[in-house]
Amino acid sequence: MYPGIHAAAHPDKPALIMADTEDVLTYAQLEERSLRLANHFRSIGLEPGDHVAIVAENRFEIVEALWAALRSGTLITAVNRHLTPDEASYIVHDCQAKVVLLSGGLEKADELAGLCADVETRISIGGPLKGFDPYEDTLAAASDVKPAYEPRGDDMLYSSGTTGRPKGILPEIKDQAVDDPNVPLVQLFTQVYGFDTDSVYLSPAPLYHAAPLRYVMTTHARGGTAVIMPRFDPEQALAVIQRYRVTHSQWVPTMFIRMLKLPQEVRDSYDVTSMQYAIHAAAPCPAEVKRQMIEWWGPVIYEYYASTEAAGLTLISSEEALRKPGSVGRDGYMGTVHVCGPGGEELPAGETGLVYFEVAEGRTPFQYFGDDAKTAESRHPQHDTWVTTGDMGWIDEERYLFLADRTSFLIITGGVNIYPQEIENALALHPDVRDVAVVGEPDEELGEIAVAYLEPEDHVDPSRDLDNEVRAWLDGRLSNFKIPRRFHTIASLPRTPTGKLVKRRLDPTLARS
Repeated sequence: MYPGIHAAAHPDKPALIMADTEDVLTYAQLEERSLRLANHFRSIGLEPGDHVAIVAENRFEIVEALWAALRSGTLITAVNRHLTPDEASYIVHDCQAKVVLLSGGLEKADELAGLCADVETRISIGGPLKGFDPYEDTLAAASDVKPAYEPRGDDMLYSSGTTGRPKGILPEIKDQAVDDPNVPLVQLFTQVYGFDTDSVYLSPAPLYHAAPLRYVMTTHARGGTAVIMPRFDPEQALAVIQRYRVTHSQWVPTMFIRMLKLPQEVRDSYDVTSMQYAIHAAAPCPAEVKRQMIEWWGPVIYEYYASTEAAGLTLISSEEALRKPGSVGRDGYMGTVHVCGPGGEELPAGETGLVYFEVAEGRTPFQYFGDDAKTAESRHPQHDTWVTTGDMGWIDEERYLFLADRTSFLIITGGVNIYPQEIENALALHPDVRDVAVVGEPDEELGEIAVAYLEPEDHVDPSRDLDNEVRAWLDGRLSNFKIPRRFHTIASLPRTPTGKLVKRRLDPTLARS
């Protein structure tokens, strides 16, 4: 399904609402504007399978461009707006975009525009850019006549690049009309989370990320309304839930933590009882954080473990999470989970190894765009249909999956494995710590040692010995060998807006030890 179906039935219904300005884009407007942009793509010679890139802040045009791609058979890459011009330009060129849409309101937009001067078609959003055609002029000049057949396109998003260059994930393209209701992702979200015409979905996260973009797409496929925050603010998020009677939302654990740290009287002043599904993913959620959210919002907290690659999926409900604290759920939705050792051997319950998904029958394993070597690295050594994104974990006797950490983050100190996520979880709710990252650093005696980087809360006096206070706080909460050997206080951790730590950017020279 697509917006045209709902535009015919409910033309004035809000498809999108901007939470800050309360601007509304109706289904009739979304239908016409996405159709005109899709027709423009066709008029300049784009064919199914060609690539389009967009770099913008959270705004209506991202969703219009998404649906223009979906109804023209093209592949759209939404680029992280927080990247440097060089980093963003790398993705625009790596995806071989024939069209780039760029917001003139972004910092360093002019520099990025210059780096994209060789892209065939360049369109500016929300402000002029040299060498770019204005978006509104482009729509006005395009046809509003709906073609007899609109082939369905898809997104081709990039991994977060937390351990290196981002990688484009090439979706499987099928010959399918955009109004064909048999879209596996939409069907899955509808089945599991109950999206329908009455759904009001809140996106507090950037729309360039896979989950928010795909949940907005699902909301529109089902005829609901998506409310978009320009950026996350903990109290504002609660106000938006109350204002629009939000039924569905998607979060990352750092957002939960920020909301939980609001004063109790602030939390109690907002009505969040409309929420039916508060979905979270992107990073492991500390069990204590999840328990407190369930106590506050009720059993509406749902977690899934997946990836931009859509390699596989596990799900867990509030009730299961309380019974299995720390688990990210069970498989059976998009393939079977296997935990394997260094040689590819499958490990028994309780043993930690590399997490693979056996791709479900009828699905094709993902590919990294233009990178056969990285694609090969993601495959199991003996099973071509078992794929991994590098996470480690274990399965218990009931097949609940628990994540340990990425293989690249594992710390081996004196021959003992330390998983940074466990230490980070222990510190997540420390009242004076806003954020924390734990990494391994070389040590002559032990090979590696665990080192913690602390981002303090605003109220913490710089003269306080926070490092030693936190070290003492961990005593009794973690085994002695897991407590970091060194602590650094740092002004701001390199975390993406989707909640993932970019640990390779941590620099000890910027820290106050």
